[in-house]
Amino acid sequence: MLARVDALSAEIAELETRIGEMVAPFGTAVERLDEIPGLGKIGSCVVLAEIGLDMTRFPTAGHLASWAKLAPGVQESAGKKKDQGLTGHGNRYLAKVLGEAAVAAGRTDTFLGERYRRIARRRGKKKAIVAVGRSILMIIWHLMSHLDARVTDLGSDFHDKHIDPERRKRAHIHQLEALGYKVTIEPAA
Repeated sequence: MLARVDALSAEIAELETRIGEMVAPFGTAVERLDEIPGLGKIGSCVVLAEIGLDMTRFPTAGHLASWAKLAPGVQESAGKKKDQGLTGHGNRYLAKVLGEAAVAAGRTDTFLGERYRRIARRRGKKKAIVAVGRSILMIIWHLMSHLDARVTDLGSDFHDKHIDPERRKRAHIHQLEALGYKVTIEPAA
């Protein structure tokens, strides 16, 4: 049994070196994509294998998302929304890697992590995975289209900092009034 484990370990090491040799020409692209929270080196290699380096065939990031079937549409008839759940049948390998990256990013203290948690609270984990996977795909398109672009994290407190305090106040007042309370506001001293 131990000899079989050693043989398997040797095969894995050989496979990793062969993959490393094949990916070597694309090292800079892999490093740039590795900066995205949740993606990692292996995920970056899979993404590059599936979409390639040439982003000129996708005029915008939306075109790439549509090609990957990560652009959810709304199906409506006679005023009734027909939820199809999924966004279609795209590249399943790309979708799997982006889904895993979205879940991994959801565990980080970054903008993407907070985006995952906010959407998961409101809409559920599946919708959050698709939404954050699409966001990661948008970042990938920008990194591959503009060679001088870099990943800049907006921070997990981005939404808290950029929501208008007056708007938040109105929302809280509205919520309390919906619960049956009469609200008067006085500024703190």
